[in-house]
Amino acid sequence: MLKLYGGARSRASIVQWYLEEIQVPYEFVKLDMQAGEHLKPEYLAINPVGKVPAIVDGDFQLWESGAILLYLAEKYSKSPLSLEERAVFSQWVLFGNSTLATGIFVEANREREMPRLLTPLNEIFSKQPFLLGNEFTVADVGVGSILSYIPIMLKLDLSPYPEVLNYIKQLSERPAFQKSIGGGA
Repeated sequence: MLKLYGGARSRASIVQWYLEEIQVPYEFVKLDMQAGEHLKPEYLAINPVGKVPAIVDGDFQLWESGAILLYLAEKYSKSPLSLEERAVFSQWVLFGNSTLATGIFVEANREREMPRLLTPLNEIFSKQPFLLGNEFTVADVGVGSILSYIPIMLKLDLSPYPEVLNYIKQLSERPAFQKSIGGGA
């Protein structure tokens, strides 16, 4: 069975959300980050950087939440993904993990970046329920998790972006979200 390594209030909950969405059985291995379990040799053998999340899937080990999401999307896709589909998923997951996260969570960037990032997202969600249309995908986990952390962690005023707020609300009501990010995992 796939093992997901994480800690309390870590990005492991993003991977956990996606695993719940695609209904893949997994074992959650909660590391006590305060006690330094992520820096012990057993875990450093899985992720030499000592950060979470990481997965062990049989003999395969992978770390970095975005890489794990993309691996799971490809491995458990109901039909083979085309090069273009993989590229679009990568685009959005990388956007969420790097551009969106640093634009929102790095306070020095926030005032300049929030309108640049959230205005086009608001426009997308005014036309369709999910990033890529009518179907929930790994792109929504990659971007939606970061957006969902805004009201949880930062309490920023998102009223200028009503469609983004609606999107966050819809995602937060998903059962898989409730079992992971919404459950305080």
